[in-house]
Amino acid sequence: MVTLNRPEAGNSINSCLAEELADVCTTINLDEELKVAIITAAGEKAFCAGTDPEELPAFIAGEEETRLISVAAPVAGLRLPVIAAINGDALGQGLELALASDLRIAAETARFAVTHIASGLIPWDGATQRLPRIIGKAMAMEMIITGKYIDAQEACQMGLVSRLVPAKELLPTAMALARTMAGKATIALQYAKEAIRTGTELTLEQGLRFESDLYFLLQTTEDRTEGIRAFLEKRAPKFKGK
Repeated sequence: MVTLNRPEAGNSINSCLAEELADVCTTINLDEELKVAIITAAGEKAFCAGTDPEELPAFIAGEEETRLISVAAPVAGLRLPVIAAINGDALGQGLELALASDLRIAAETARFAVTHIASGLIPWDGATQRLPRIIGKAMAMEMIITGKYIDAQEACQMGLVSRLVPAKELLPTAMALARTMAGKATIALQYAKEAIRTGTELTLEQGLRFESDLYFLLQTTEDRTEGIRAFLEKRAPKFKGK
């Protein structure tokens, strides 16, 4: 479990947090025993209030070349499924971080907003691309251009989050979901994630071919053989991620 731990600052993103998150994601990708990751935050009010305004200049390096530090890219680059357990407000770059996850579960008190435009900015960490793919172009356009806040109920209705739970049940629910997923074949989980994420950026024909390629590739793994054997022997499979 990865926990954003700046509750006194609304778990806002500064350069230190961004660097630590990138390092953690690298470590996760190198650990072949891990099957699922959960990202959450300390405190009860905010999952992530966005970029720390006092450190925004640190996110831009150089006068001639602009470099914006991303927290969404390391999360999106994780090979395994990622659950965002959103304990409170997810705003600005904080929402962009959540959008980079594969599943989003939220406390009933959480709020969501793309707040960049209120500061004369536009999103730089994926909101203009990921949000329309998740909730549709019209709703994404309204959220980004107006900066409106939506509550957890509306977020669930539009598909921004898949499940709402009382705040005290958020982590137990996320952990239960992670355990269920971890009981599946590791390679199959990764391929399913890759098929969905990559396929949505392809034509239907290309996406179907990509899905088929991954399916046939999966047939060469030991886990696939174990899955068939376990089914025939009427026992629980013992997947090894090979």
